[in-house]
Amino acid sequence: MKSPLVYHPGHRARAWRFLTYMFMHVGLEQLGFNALLQLMIGVPLEMVHGLLRISLLYLAGVLAAVPLLHTGSLTVSITDMRAPVVGGSGGVYALCSAHLANVVMNWAGMRCPYKLLRMVLALVCMSSEVGRAVWLRFSPPLPASGPQPSFMAHLAGAVVGVSMGLTILRSYEERLRDQCGWWVVLLAYGTFLLFAIFWNIFAYDLLGAHIPPPP
Repeated sequence: MKSPLVYHPGHRARAWRFLTYMFMHVGLEQLGFNALLQLMIGVPLEMVHGLLRISLLYLAGVLAAVPLLHTGSLTVSITDMRAPVVGGSGGVYALCSAHLANVVMNWAGMRCPYKLLRMVLALVCMSSEVGRAVWLRFSPPLPASGPQPSFMAHLAGAVVGVSMGLTILRSYEERLRDQCGWWVVLLAYGTFLLFAIFWNIFAYDLLGAHIPPPP
């Protein structure tokens, strides 16, 4: 938690932490889960939809996680105002939820013989990691371990995946700028980011929120 890359509400003025927290993880378990899901979901998505679209979706999930609750990056800062954030779960869950929702909507037209197995494996991995994150957040911390990281990034990433992801992944043959739904989602996401920025500037003082000292 002492890394200059980890997001901590006490260091929210250091804007780079809203993105760089995705490079840090709490133990090999979180790193392993995220790496597995990125290989199982992210690589096939990139092969079909291209690097630009998948990178955009991933970064949107990472960034959205912190402002809302300090669980994504922006989400966490709104919903779990005292918790630090680490790990790329916001981006990973954005990819997974977008992929799963897209598969459900286009189930009949997909020819992949292992689509059900892939969905089950992804859901099991996602559920296991969320359960672990919730347990870490609310379990009694070890002496001098500091605040436990938030789990809200997972949920924020999933919301971004369903909303923005379905628009991005719906038609890889049509340019994003030609899709009306893309502009609607982009406007909504931009509005949320602006709200989160103002929240991080003013809300802590207005609400008198007590922030644990950074490690």
